[in-house]
Amino acid sequence: MTTLTDSLIVTRRHFQIFTSVSPRKGFTLVELLVVIAIIGALVGLLLPAVQAARESARRSQCGNHIKQLGAALHNYASTARGFPSGRNSNNISTHAFLLPFIEQVDLFSKIDPTRTWNDPIHTAVASTKISTFRCPSDPASGLPAFYGGNNYRFNQGSNILWGNPPTDPADPQFGMAAPNGIFYLDSRIRFEDILDGTSSTAAISEHGIGDFTNGVSTRTDTFWPQIFPATPDEAARQCESLDPVNLSFQRFSNVGGPWLYGYHSTTIYFHVSGPNQRSCMYPPGRIMTTAKSDHAGGVILGMCDGSTRFISNNINLSVWRSIGTRDQGEVISDFSVQ
Repeated sequence: MTTLTDSLIVTRRHFQIFTSVSPRKGFTLVELLVVIAIIGALVGLLLPAVQAARESARRSQCGNHIKQLGAALHNYASTARGFPSGRNSNNISTHAFLLPFIEQVDLFSKIDPTRTWNDPIHTAVASTKISTFRCPSDPASGLPAFYGGNNYRFNQGSNILWGNPPTDPADPQFGMAAPNGIFYLDSRIRFEDILDGTSSTAAISEHGIGDFTNGVSTRTDTFWPQIFPATPDEAARQCESLDPVNLSFQRFSNVGGPWLYGYHSTTIYFHVSGPNQRSCMYPPGRIMTTAKSDHAGGVILGMCDGSTRFISNNINLSVWRSIGTRDQGEVISDFSVQ
């Protein structure tokens, strides 16, 4: 027979069992905030490393494209006994003549070099996008769909004359020094013409693609100081001293559009100012388009021997100009090698 005492004992045991069950544990607000802060700190530490690794891969691919173009130059020279011109009289570019040597024979067959680059028969060609002509480090977000786009430029030299020296004393360009690089109007430079040595003479470098709007000044724009310089030094000083925010100095931002167009805004660069300096033009006929890139600290340079080097923005200007000439007899000490 169950007594009152037994009932009280059982009831107490049930109460103890019930009250001894632990409540479910979870994160408190403070703990959750601490975890979020730790995750945020880790992301902050890892993200720059991830971005740097991605840019390193993009820069490597960009350098590989320059090596491909260097190899194409050599193959062309072996066939034609000289490098292609910087442009012909119809402004057909160096890039066009290299197409058969970068596995674009069919596209090359659609180009008529006796017609201008913007002739209607070239519309489809000029809009063709070729990966070898594009550096993945450049987003090129402003590039119009009807242009193929180009990031790689060929070296005209360290003088500022755009064309060949005129023979007419009345011409404003009379007496200006001739182009002293490798690629210019109707040039046909052979290996034996590169007296400074193929390993010390630049062939190819980079330039960013513009935003194709003159509403704002960007680093890829070409400017017009509205003064007429007589020498490369004067041109460089005028270009660097202008105010880029003043849009009256902005000449155009349609830079790097059609690779077919042999022009200083699309396929040619100069060794007048150092890497990643401002580009300027002085119409009619005087130019100083610089090498530019989206890589931190410098640009990739392809030499006439087919090698590539990464050149610092801080390279000595005299050395940079010497690299840009083919036969001036400069003695160049070693510089940064990629």
